[in-house]
Amino acid sequence: MTDQEMIECQEPAQQVERLRAIMHRLRAPGGCSWDAEQTHESLISCLIEEAYETVDAIQKRDENHLKEELGDLLLQVVFHSELAAERGSYDLDQVAHGICEKLIRRHPHVYGSAEADSPDQVLKQWDQIKKEERGETERSYLYGTGKGLPSLLKAAKLQKKAGKVGFDWPSAESILTKVDEELSEVREEFEGYEEGSAVPEKLQAELGDLLFIVVNVVRKLGLDPEATLERTNRKFENRFAEMEKALLIKDFPIAEASVEQMNEEWEKAKEIVA
Repeated sequence: MTDQEMIECQEPAQQVERLRAIMHRLRAPGGCSWDAEQTHESLISCLIEEAYETVDAIQKRDENHLKEELGDLLLQVVFHSELAAERGSYDLDQVAHGICEKLIRRHPHVYGSAEADSPDQVLKQWDQIKKEERGETERSYLYGTGKGLPSLLKAAKLQKKAGKVGFDWPSAESILTKVDEELSEVREEFEGYEEGSAVPEKLQAELGDLLFIVVNVVRKLGLDPEATLERTNRKFENRFAEMEKALLIKDFPIAEASVEQMNEEWEKAKEIVA
């Protein structure tokens, strides 16, 4: 099949190859000038954005949108693989081969004779095999955990992994006392602090401790901290929009409304938007 035939191909089983052919054509001479100038580095923001948009579709339980976002995310994998193929480093086939081999190696209870009868045992086995593969058996247990993740997700991942070896709180309720303690320490550091001035290192540290322990509560309840915070983000956004709409009806654009007017409409918005 020629490149053009592949680009026009509608055969279901050939669509990944079709995507690769399209990407190759976009990068080739006479293709797309934007695609042609991209690098691994320039695509970082696109990769992150597509990942988060995929998460957003999952959280909204929007199947059609999720299918679209998964396609956008797949494009990023194909794009980066094309860049690597152009310099003779590796290609999409080798990327796929690598993950296939990794999945087989790290599931010896499925593809071998090992035993792992629960999700916890599977994860412990996965982590041990991962450390052996990377020659990290002598490194700290938490070494590399959450590398590259946003801080909120990394905090939850660190806590979860520490919990696997028993370093954890007995219950979510038991952590609340620590939350109160950390909040008190933040208040202590606020004493004498003048807002607008440089934030002292100690206050920054205490604020970080407070955030970290709150993530612990959420995690211990079996919730995803990222999803939990995003739910509140959406609620805030929707309430703000309701407040803005109410102010506009009264001929007060949001930029011109007073704090008192905004607070009044905000309280009403809270009753409308749960």
